[in-house]
Amino acid sequence: MRKLSYIIIIAGVLLLLYPKTSEWFEDWQQQKLLKEAEQNFEQGTDTAQTSADLDLRLKYAKVTQLLAEESALGDQAGLPDDKGNSDAGEKAIGLIEIGTIGVKLPVLEGATKANMRHSAVHLTETVPLGEVGNAAIAAHRAHTKGRLFNRLNEVKIGDTITVRTKGQVYNYTVYDILIVDPTDVSVLEGNNKDRILTLITCDPLINPTHRLIIHAKLP
Repeated sequence: MRKLSYIIIIAGVLLLLYPKTSEWFEDWQQQKLLKEAEQNFEQGTDTAQTSADLDLRLKYAKVTQLLAEESALGDQAGLPDDKGNSDAGEKAIGLIEIGTIGVKLPVLEGATKANMRHSAVHLTETVPLGEVGNAAIAAHRAHTKGRLFNRLNEVKIGDTITVRTKGQVYNYTVYDILIVDPTDVSVLEGNNKDRILTLITCDPLINPTHRLIIHAKLP
């Protein structure tokens, strides 16, 4: 009887510790990616990327659905990606930094559940980072202050968003901030002359019904 009581107590303690342990694991994954990315992007030259034909409506719908699902689950970890893997094992294609809100995140290619657990993601169907057109980056609005895009609502017009890739540093300036419906795909449109960066996350933080959009562009 006493042994059963011990088992119940230990199980209860583990259950209480799980959310924090999961957050620590995701932070470790994020720091590992950041370290690798910083080493990679301080040397070498950028590799050529090609733009895919855009199917923005379907892609945007998928991304906003993933953002909503993640927000509903809070900061728990362990969700599988689209292929059933809990760890995507991807290498970062870039780094995103927003000094005014203390953001420094690896950027992975492709919006999957696994990638979005511990990093920002580049929407594959949008143009490559730094090119003419509209390059979109999405991240979960984590419930823990300072994690992922939790503080994105504090960004102001005129703020600088820095994106680093191999051999390249892009300093975008924020020029527009929007709250839109999840189905509003117009936020991903370009104008064939400007190099635009669009950041996407959920709004509000709890029970999100809309999407927070930050538009920035290169000089």
